[in-house]
Amino acid sequence: MRRQPVAAGLARAHGAFNVLGGLWPLLHMRSFEVVTGPKVDRWLVRTVAGLMVANGVVQWRAEPSDDGLAGARRVGVGTALTLGSIDLVYVGRHRISRMYLVDAVLEAGWVLAWARSLRSPG
Repeated sequence: MRRQPVAAGLARAHGAFNVLGGLWPLLHMRSFEVVTGPKVDRWLVRTVAGLMVANGVVQWRAEPSDDGLAGARRVGVGTALTLGSIDLVYVGRHRISRMYLVDAVLEAGWVLAWARSLRSPG
């Protein structure tokens, strides 16, 4: 299928984004909080971060087959929709920093990129 090169590159890029985003608070919580605001429940931040790393590794390591890339797309879209929705809801409720609106835009971009990859001729 000619869509595979586009989807394979997208899986690697989105996977790397999720791995790096997850590693940040795990490796340096202080700088993460400087950008995103102080956290009350650091254990929850670390839990979400670990899940982001796991999801990113699955995407990054996806087999370049129709089934492998479909799995990477499902993980990517599910992760992006979840994170983006949480960003919007809790910024709106003034529970998290407005900086998370930047993440919401990025997450929407990943969803759109995955949607476009389905239509791309390669």
